[in-house]
Amino acid sequence: MTNLEQIISLKKSIQESIIGQDEVVSKILIALLTDSNVLLEGFPGLAKTRVIKSLASNLDCKLSRIQFTPDLLPSDVTGTEIYQPQSEQKFVFQPGPIFSNLVLADEINRAPAKVQSALLEAMEERQVSVAGKTYKMEPLFMVLATQNPIEQEGTYPLPEAQLDRFIMKIEITYPSSEDEAKIVELVRNESKGEKQKVTPIDQKIVLEARKEINQVQVAPAAEKYMVDLVAATRYPDKINKDLARWINYGASPRGTIALDKCSRVVAWLDGRNNVTPDDTRYIVHDVLRHRLILSYEANAEKVSTGTVIDTILKNVAVI
Repeated sequence: MTNLEQIISLKKSIQESIIGQDEVVSKILIALLTDSNVLLEGFPGLAKTRVIKSLASNLDCKLSRIQFTPDLLPSDVTGTEIYQPQSEQKFVFQPGPIFSNLVLADEINRAPAKVQSALLEAMEERQVSVAGKTYKMEPLFMVLATQNPIEQEGTYPLPEAQLDRFIMKIEITYPSSEDEAKIVELVRNESKGEKQKVTPIDQKIVLEARKEINQVQVAPAAEKYMVDLVAATRYPDKINKDLARWINYGASPRGTIALDKCSRVVAWLDGRNNVTPDDTRYIVHDVLRHRLILSYEANAEKVSTGTVIDTILKNVAVI
């Protein structure tokens, strides 16, 4: 099997255990193939944690889970040096849960900023510095953070600079009635011991797929479309009067880079070697929704980032 066929097989295997969230599974795999991190937001019980565990079980890799709480310390994430009298070095570094392939940062907004920032170096630089020493992360490394949008008491909202480190913010919604009936049946069967047999694929497949994705071509017109979409968030007064009232601050260059990376993955998954504007439109909401800072007027009018991005898509033409 080719790398593409193996990734498609991985996707289908995860979707069999995560019913009604096919788009979420697809976009998590897109983030994985871009060698980036992802933020999942949704109400409790919508399989945020389950989809990450399913990805780990279908991929031959290590998974660690960090339950973020107000009393968590940075060393609980990164690890710390432990004194051992019998050792010649005396102090020996004990790696924390961040040293894994997939890191589930559960309810990331429940821990204070000092703990949240402990993830930053690992997410961006792929390394952790403790006591003046640097420790490299695994070649396959991804932080998958979750947060609950409805409970704000006792939480610490992620600052814009840290949100920008996530290539996508994926919103998880309720399943349909038909899918919910299938979920009940799936859980009922699992409680009887009828669990899906999993044959995990080698993580080398993902690393090789990333090399193939780097070869996907982006035509000048497709590249200009990405740049124009991001520019519309920075200079909304040139595009639409409503956008000028709604947007305070637009996306950084990381937004354009994210659109380029994700668009190439979408094209590759479709078996193509070139990016089209449709590839960009498919992931633009997930890439930009956490990179826009809306105005007081937008909040007063209950205008969502989704509405803002929809308006941008209607007003930015493909040349």
